[in-house]
Amino acid sequence: MTDGSHRNRTEDPCSRGRPAVFLDRDGTIIEDRGHLLDPSQIVFYPETFDALLRLREQFLLFIVTHQPGIARGLITREQADRVNLAVVAALAERSIVITDVYVCPHERSQGCACVKPKPYFLKQAAARYSIDLAASFTVGDHPHDVELAVNAGARGIYVLTGHGRRHQSELPPDAIVVPTIAQAAERILDLHRRNAPEAG
Repeated sequence: MTDGSHRNRTEDPCSRGRPAVFLDRDGTIIEDRGHLLDPSQIVFYPETFDALLRLREQFLLFIVTHQPGIARGLITREQADRVNLAVVAALAERSIVITDVYVCPHERSQGCACVKPKPYFLKQAAARYSIDLAASFTVGDHPHDVELAVNAGARGIYVLTGHGRRHQSELPPDAIVVPTIAQAAERILDLHRRNAPEAG
């Protein structure tokens, strides 16, 4: 999954690019319960399903997650992939398609190219799936998720679930802050409507 192995190719080469929403995993769409070893530990926020159902009508959906427990030896890559596949499958059962899942398995101190807020995965998605990053959004519970959007030329939405309240004071003053994924979806759709070109 790190290199985009879970794919749903829907790009239109004739278009200027589709908008996307890049979702953090832990603390954003599922509860942050530490380093998940098994799909049985997954707990979705109640608002996640309705929020993503609304977003899927206008956006391609991606998950971008930092799993440093792999580098620390606390979980294996296989365990992380099983959890991610289970998240994707649970969403698919509700007709929510995750186009791709991107995983950074490194510790931040390793200085890798793919850790948030570096826009490596978003640039990769833009090239592979014809994404218009300027019309896209990130959603997450850490300031790095907001900074990721800035670095990729997208818009960041910060949620107060997970570690959100703990790190809220680290945000820039103009950051968009919402309580949960439900309000994040509402804000994204509102901004998307405002920026949509008028029908000719």
